Formats: sequence, C-alpha cells, structure tokens
Amino acid sequence: MTQVLTKTLYEQDFHLWLTETVELLKARQVERLDYDNLIEELASMGISQKHALKSNLIQILMHLLKWRYQPEKQTNSWRYTLLEHRDRIEESLQDSPSLRVYCNEILDSCYQKARRYAQIETELPISTFPEMLPFATADILDPDYYPEALYD
Repeated sequence: MTQVLTKTLYEQDFHLWLTETVELLKARQVERLDYDNLIEELASMGISQKHALKSNLIQILMHLLKWRYQPEKQTNSWRYTLLEHRDRIEESLQDSPSLRVYCNEILDSCYQKARRYAQIETELPISTFPEMLPFATADILDPDYYPEALYD
C-alpha cells in the first residue's frame, strides 16, 4: 500500500478499502486516508444502529400487543421473539448508552407502527389497541415482563 487511499478502491473493493483504512489509522498515517468515504461510513454506522434499535422496538411492541390482546394464541415463538429483540436492544444500549435517549424519543412512533402491524397480524380492529403507548419503558425492555391479557 504505497499511495493514498482513493475513492476508486472504495468503489472497487470495499473490504480492502476498509482493511487498508484500519492499517493507516493504526500507523497514524492520516495524510493518506480517504476522508470523504471514511466520514460517510462512520456516519452510516450511527444510522444503522438507530435503524436496528427502531426495528427491535417495533417487534417488541407488536408482540406485547399480540400477547395482551390475543392471549389464546400465545406461543413460545412469541416469547422467544420478545426475548431476542430485548436482548438485541440491551446489547445496543450497553455498546452505545447514548442511544437510550434516542430510544425514548422514538418510542411513540414505534408504538404507532407496532399497533398497525399488530392489527394486520391479529386481524383485530385497530381500535382494539390503545392509541397511546400502554407499556412503561422499563417493562418494554424487561426480559421477564409479559402483559396481562385484556379482552375487549
């Protein structure tokens, strides 16, 4: 590797570009870095973390709604899904504690999506599910929390 990393390498072989970027950073050879693409990649990492958090929250909320409003259909698969997505969020928040603020910011919008998804999956009227988030944040993330059944 004798020249400055170029956009061409980034476009032709991302993995090689990444490997060489890491080596340049380790060697403190910052003058040879492809700054534009490095900045883009670092920014996209943060976006990816946020998307994953949002997706996991939606899945948890949808399954909590299904658990509460269709108790006769509860399965170990639902329990597994809840645990899996809660574990993913826990790991994300351990790795990036600052995402906790973002988690609280998006909770209501995630709930609205989860509500619509739960309506489709359960085939219950959308009015079955409360318009406002019915679960406390601590409960949503608690791996041992399962809401009590409610019937309309």
